[in-house]
Amino acid sequence: MRLRELLDGLGLFLLVGQDPDGSVPDRAVRAVLTTDLADPGRFLAGGELVLTGLAWWQEDGDAESFVRVLVRAGVTVLAAGEAEHGLVPDDLVHACRRHGLPLVAVKPDISFTTITEHVLRRLDHQHVGSLAAMVERHRRLLTGPGVPDSVGVPDAVLELLQQSLGVDVRVLSPTGRQISGARPPLRAKTAAALAGRYLAARRSGEAAPHRVTIGDRHYSLVPVRDAAGPSASSAATGDAAELGDWLLVVEADTSTWPATDTELLDRIIELVADARSAHEQAKSALQDLARRFLDLLQSRVPPDEIPVRLSSTAQAVVSQKYTWQRCQFVIARGEWHGDRPIPASALRVLLEEALIQPDGPVPVSPQDIAGTVDGEEAVVFVLVPEPTDALPEPSLDCAALQRRLAAALARWLGPTGSVSIGVGSPVGAPRNARRALNEARTALRVADDAPERVTVRGPDDLTSHILSLLPLIPADTRKAFAARLLGPLRDHDSRHQTDLLPTLERFLECDGSWTTCAAQLHLHVNSLRHRIARIEQLTGRDLARLETRLDFLAALRVG
Repeated sequence: MRLRELLDGLGLFLLVGQDPDGSVPDRAVRAVLTTDLADPGRFLAGGELVLTGLAWWQEDGDAESFVRVLVRAGVTVLAAGEAEHGLVPDDLVHACRRHGLPLVAVKPDISFTTITEHVLRRLDHQHVGSLAAMVERHRRLLTGPGVPDSVGVPDAVLELLQQSLGVDVRVLSPTGRQISGARPPLRAKTAAALAGRYLAARRSGEAAPHRVTIGDRHYSLVPVRDAAGPSASSAATGDAAELGDWLLVVEADTSTWPATDTELLDRIIELVADARSAHEQAKSALQDLARRFLDLLQSRVPPDEIPVRLSSTAQAVVSQKYTWQRCQFVIARGEWHGDRPIPASALRVLLEEALIQPDGPVPVSPQDIAGTVDGEEAVVFVLVPEPTDALPEPSLDCAALQRRLAAALARWLGPTGSVSIGVGSPVGAPRNARRALNEARTALRVADDAPERVTVRGPDDLTSHILSLLPLIPADTRKAFAARLLGPLRDHDSRHQTDLLPTLERFLECDGSWTTCAAQLHLHVNSLRHRIARIEQLTGRDLARLETRLDFLAALRVG
């Protein structure tokens, strides 16, 4: 296709490259490549439209070498996205003008997938050959040096396969969660049925691809092996290993395909295997982070030193920020077929699957989750958003987590297995991390007593559990306990006209959140800290401890 067709078809704006009369130059576009590498030269053959999100550009001067590489390779036009920096940097505009490379600005509302599809639909009718070449370029990007941990399955390639061969292709996990591919995703029941069919075929040793018919639709299921072989992140054994698999789902019976189409599908499978390998490497780094974090919490390292010790892992791998990130602990353990413990590595994978929530008030991506194992328990910590006016205390939804876990475990757990999960309160500061971990473990013990096969319990459940036990304690004992615990505060408030008791009550209602409690009491956070310190001094109790908070809650209910 011609450059003019590209601009006219998508409404793109040519920043650099007009002819002297102001018209668009008559240059041919023969291929398309998406890249954020600083030197993509080894993937260029000439005549390309190069799409870049500008992740490689950090400061003035970065553009010169990038543009020089494109010009040397004979690139037709460069299209730069504005989402990363707001506008295309002047540094890039000047470099393209110096070297005579046409430059197009791509507004944030125009996706690179849309542009790629537009170009490939207009290229010569060699769909399969062009697409196979594009798949190979993506493979080299995924396996080349300097690949970011966040790289995933290129949706554009899977969508272009649909356009070229007329079939939908998706990548699913063994729980039915869509990892990548055609939109809209499959219906939940269909995805669950396909995942169940795959697990049954895997366990029986059936050779792939596996054929499935649901209603009037035919599917072919192909397992995607890790191109790099088994990794530490997927080091589960037995039945647990299947939970880390990826599954390519083709909405067609591929046994009837001609050789050229089958060869293209094989290329796609290789590409997805490379993407899975990159994913496993990133996951392994996150698991190392979780292990280090747990070891620090179980050591005698002062709380304020924890972020410093994690700065090379937690902040670089998870968030790219050098400050403490708000998170929650989730701990799980279970029994398989009555009395055999479920491997903690399997529980970790299940938790990671169930915790992913791309939408909703508290979105969670795979990069927000880091898990490890501790004996027979899986320990996962999840980054959650900072409080806002619209959502003052964002935290994981325990009820929704229980529903997703129950669905994921329906076919895998067996008729008599059970899983218990405990969730701690969000940790906004490192000094509260050990308390939150202990809270998650206490919630886990409460979950163990529940009759459901899959049970999730969180901070709110702890309070209700403790309070439900109060009627079993004699009235005189309850009153004496409340008087002993709250008496010093009542006496101080009476003698000095202070509000320590109401402050304590509100602090507990806010689940120990300094900012929320201070706002509700119309106090500065430092003033609230002084009051809480005075409460701890008078009662001899540490409000950072979960046991202390539960004792105060019980005393307030009685007294």
